[in-house]
Amino acid sequence: MTDGLIVGIDIAKKDFAVAYRTPRSLGKVETELGKFTNDPTGYGLLQESLVRVCEEQGLCEIQLILEATGGYEAALMAYAYEQGWGVSMPNPKQVRDWAKGVGYRTKTDRAQGAPDARILAHYGVEREPPLRPQLAVEVTELDSLLKRRQDLEKTLHQEQNRLSEIAGRPGLSPKVAESLQQVIDALTQALTEIQAAIDDLCQTHEPFQQNLVRLLALPGVGPKVVLPLLVKLCQWQNLTAGEGDASGLVAFIGLDPQPYDSGRSVHKHPGISKMGDNELRRLL
Repeated sequence: MTDGLIVGIDIAKKDFAVAYRTPRSLGKVETELGKFTNDPTGYGLLQESLVRVCEEQGLCEIQLILEATGGYEAALMAYAYEQGWGVSMPNPKQVRDWAKGVGYRTKTDRAQGAPDARILAHYGVEREPPLRPQLAVEVTELDSLLKRRQDLEKTLHQEQNRLSEIAGRPGLSPKVAESLQQVIDALTQALTEIQAAIDDLCQTHEPFQQNLVRLLALPGVGPKVVLPLLVKLCQWQNLTAGEGDASGLVAFIGLDPQPYDSGRSVHKHPGISKMGDNELRRLL
């Protein structure tokens, strides 16, 4: 959408910075719009600002170029879809590599090297990243339940280890073991409830039932990996409009081989790119 308003958004937990470029940008320079709070109030102020710019420039379409931040962008994405805006979320590493190639001195943002809003707006104009359609609500709901289950399992395992470590240790108050057991019981109950919600969603959403049967028939796919894999496949289908191929999916997960060769004499053992979902790679 090179003839619309291209908006780069550098997002964090509490706020986000915004820059834009229009087809009539003087000198093809990105204009910074400022920072907004990462909450409904900030989204409303952003909407007012973007509408004003569109009216001034005679534009009617808006496309956001968002960086993936592990969840901080989710609420803003949902708001953008409600407004009818286009949303793109290019791979952060690809944006950083492109920025270095065109001469940007990319900043280091919270040790992540995240591209800033100006770079994202420029990238959106030059590279025209594809739009990301909105995922089905059942997929996002299942994804959130699986992430919560993962958090609970991790915390439960830690507390169980702590209880095991203090067993029989002299000089400890009985209240310590009692407190640990109370937390373990609460976590176990919460985990049971989350698992029940997962099971209920999978049973009531027919497409999930059909795809689970197909996936479980594959060698190496069992109960632990099948649901995270299902979510990732739904996200991949959504991202590629159902036209993605196998090699692209492997790269999306981060399992694609990455050889290390330099000249004729330096040959290191090839690894994988690790650009995708850490947890799914671990499960696979």
